[in-house]
Amino acid sequence: MPMSLRVAITGTPGTGKSTATEQLESDRSVVHLNDVIKAEELTTGVDEQRDSLVTDLEAVEEWLADRQNVVFESHLAHHFDADRVIVLRAHPDTIIDRLGDRGESDAKARENAESEALDVVLTEAVETHGRDAVYEIDTTNRTPAAVATAIDAVIAGEREPSAGTVSFVEWL
Repeated sequence: MPMSLRVAITGTPGTGKSTATEQLESDRSVVHLNDVIKAEELTTGVDEQRDSLVTDLEAVEEWLADRQNVVFESHLAHHFDADRVIVLRAHPDTIIDRLGDRGESDAKARENAESEALDVVLTEAVETHGRDAVYEIDTTNRTPAAVATAIDAVIAGEREPSAGTVSFVEWL
């Protein structure tokens, strides 16, 4: 396994990225990009309609540029240079429940559930990195520890790429 391996963990909000990465056993440092974006003010403003910050993707890319041997997670992580991209997936009803538990609005939870059913993040990840660099993990019925174990297997090179193996389109 190359020492300079960069692993992006991405997925629709509510798929379990932050929770699972807190339990990784990998010796690589984990960067929670959403925290960095806020702390370093890597934004271009606020999306009033969605009540969220607008990320300056170029500024984040610059911030990440010299970081190697790293795992970084965010719903935006697939937009950045990485050797492996892990897309966490969850059933749209699960996303609605998880985001509701976090206090997100029904509209925001529904928008994210629809995005998940339409494979938006997966499609962007494959378009950016190619099928051979993308790994899907369905978190719907897995504990955070089990998801972390699956992520560790990808990092260790013990799993084959698996883009296109999870589908929730029937939810629509």
